[in-house]
Amino acid sequence: MPSQKNKQPAAALTQEWTLPAAATLGSSVRAKGILLEIRARLPWAVRKSLDLAGGVLVLRMPEDQDTAFRETSVVVMEALDGIESLPVIPREIEDILSIKTSERHRWLKDGRLASAGTRTVKLRGRARQITFHVFDPRQVEDLLDRDVVASWREDDIEARAEKRRLATAVRRLSRPVATAVPEPDGPQEPRPQLRGWAEFERLGLLR
Repeated sequence: MPSQKNKQPAAALTQEWTLPAAATLGSSVRAKGILLEIRARLPWAVRKSLDLAGGVLVLRMPEDQDTAFRETSVVVMEALDGIESLPVIPREIEDILSIKTSERHRWLKDGRLASAGTRTVKLRGRARQITFHVFDPRQVEDLLDRDVVASWREDDIEARAEKRRLATAVRRLSRPVATAVPEPDGPQEPRPQLRGWAEFERLGLLR
């Protein structure tokens, strides 16, 4: 009879928290960001015990870790208090508004996207740090509700077309203009049509 593989018992301790729509703004990327933000507040040993299933945070731990389970639950609940105000990071706003990175940079530069400050993080396993702009979730929600992205893209198309028209006009103005030389008064002898060196020598131009 073939031996059966030992199966680990299912975790006996479980608790779930549904993330509010005002926090995720309908974005799975934002929901994953909230998970990582809360995990960062937990001890290394229990971080992987908290996971995300859809828009629900799920904490699962073995039955013999009751104390750690209760302590972790308290940390998660405290972290979720006011989670709707957690700043939106670049990859999240791109997913929420369905925009490209180039659009985010352009609209941030010209002021259409308002920065709520900057955040500096250290890359995992590296000494280098990166600093990036973050955004107010309520302002992002307002942009989403008003569907401004479509009009911003139309404005950009029109601005590029106007830039091309101006560039064309500048090139036309910079072209040299042929100036007509006025003919001197009085009858003029017809100019000889020179053909080759023999013609030059006959007219005495080579002397």
